[in-house]
Amino acid sequence: MSSRRFLRQLGMGPSVAMGLLLTGACGRAPRPVPEAPRARPLPRAARPLPRLGYTLQAGAFAKVENAARFAATLQAQGLEAAYYASRDGLYRVRFGDFGSKAQARARGEALKAAGVIEAFWVVAPEAGAPARGAAPEAARPTDERGLRASLVDTARGYLGVPYLFGGTTARGFDCSGLTGAVYRLNGLRLPRSSEAQFEAGNAVDLDEARPGDLLFFATGGGRRITHVGLYLGHGTFIHAPSHGRSICEDRLDEAYYRKAFVGARTYL
Repeated sequence: MSSRRFLRQLGMGPSVAMGLLLTGACGRAPRPVPEAPRARPLPRAARPLPRLGYTLQAGAFAKVENAARFAATLQAQGLEAAYYASRDGLYRVRFGDFGSKAQARARGEALKAAGVIEAFWVVAPEAGAPARGAAPEAARPTDERGLRASLVDTARGYLGVPYLFGGTTARGFDCSGLTGAVYRLNGLRLPRSSEAQFEAGNAVDLDEARPGDLLFFATGGGRRITHVGLYLGHGTFIHAPSHGRSICEDRLDEAYYRKAFVGARTYL
C-alpha cells in the first residue's frame, strides 16, 4: 500500500503528517528537574560542659606534699579535689560539688566533726578560679575573655609539678588530670580521660584556637587520642608530658608534636 493511500485511510493530509513528523523529530525531551542539593550535615554540637555547684575550700599548706596528702584524703572520702598554688606561696584545695549552699555547709561540718578538715569556706558557683594571690571568694570572670585568661593563669600555677600517670593531686598529674583540674577550678567539669575530653569539645581549627582551648595528640600514631594540653596562644601549650618530666610549656612547631597533633577543641 502506498504511503498516500495509507494517510487517506487515516484521514490525514500530507501537511498534517509532515507536521507530526517535524514535531517528533525536533521536539526536545523535557529536562529532568534537578534534585535539590542535599544539605550538609551540621557538625555535631557538643553539649555544654556541666558547671559545678557549690564547692568547699580548705587548707593552707606551705609544702605542696602536704596539699597532696590532703587532696588524697578528700578523694578517699569520694570527693573530687584539686589544689592550686597561691602567689603567697601557700597551697589550697577545693573539692566537692553540691547543689546548694546548705548541702555544702553540712558536708563541711561533717568532715570537720570527723577530723578530716579543720576549717573550710563554702565557695559559690559564681566564684571564680582562685587566681594566684586572690582571696577564696574572688569573683569568676563573667566574660569569655576573662575566663580564658583565668584558665591560662590556673594552668601556669602548675608549672613544675611532676608527671604521674593517673594522678589528679599535687603528687602529680597525668595530662588529662591536669586539664581536668584547671577546668574544675574554673567551675567546669571535664570528663576524666583525654579521649572523652576530645569528644566533649567543639572542633575548632588550629588557627582559630584561643587560649584556654585544649589540644589533642595521638602520640602512639594513628588517630587515637592519647595526650592533651592547654593552649596558651602563639603556638604554645602547657601539658604534663611524660614520666620523668614536670608540667611544662612546649611549642606546637616542634616536629614531635606537629606530627602527633590531631585537633583542637573549645568548650566556651
